Amino acid sequence: MTYTYDYPKPSVTVDCVVFGLDAEHDLKIMLIQRGVEPFKGEWALPGGFVKLDESLEAAAFRELKEETGVEEIFLEQLYTFGTPDRDPRDRVITVAYYALINLSDHPIHAQTDAEDVAWYSIQELPKLAFDHDQIIAAASERIKGKLRYEPIGFELLPKKFTLTQLQKLYEQVLGMQLDKRNFRRKILKMDLLIKLDEMQTGVAHRAARLYSFNEGKYQELKRAGFNFEL
Repeated sequence: MTYTYDYPKPSVTVDCVVFGLDAEHDLKIMLIQRGVEPFKGEWALPGGFVKLDESLEAAAFRELKEETGVEEIFLEQLYTFGTPDRDPRDRVITVAYYALINLSDHPIHAQTDAEDVAWYSIQELPKLAFDHDQIIAAASERIKGKLRYEPIGFELLPKKFTLTQLQKLYEQVLGMQLDKRNFRRKILKMDLLIKLDEMQTGVAHRAARLYSFNEGKYQELKRAGFNFEL
């Protein structure tokens, strides 16, 4: 039996909001410079059209790798954006994903229809194509909320970090200053950090102790009902 539909079929795309933290503790967003119309030459989120034979998540991973070279990261679905006039080409609905990565672990290079790819400070974003400013705003609010009840921030840090680096990460994402003593008391009380027998190297100030996140212990505590809250 052949089925027909009374309604036109909208196109579906995926867009990826990838957050990274640089050495100066500045929160950044990965953007591509579009090499094709519409908005050729303007900056946008990595993304593109979903193929008929692939899942949304597979499309997000494919587009991210094809346009930026980044792969093997954890993506989480953010929200669906479907304003009728959001794309001048056609009726296009996009499903947005977000990720948090450490910049040094994922070198970037432009590929396929991207003229360039770069990290931009979330405080100094260029003019963006489509409705990507709205997508970034939604992703920023999501990580602000989630940072308080899940240890997602460790994805932005090196494997070995100082307590100061950890605090500055939270301050940057939350957009507020935190009391040093109170922050350290809370984070250490959770007993989720491994205190390493290593100190910072190559710093002008007094070297600080290095720590790592105990992912295994967190998952174990989470299964037992542990509530991560800062």
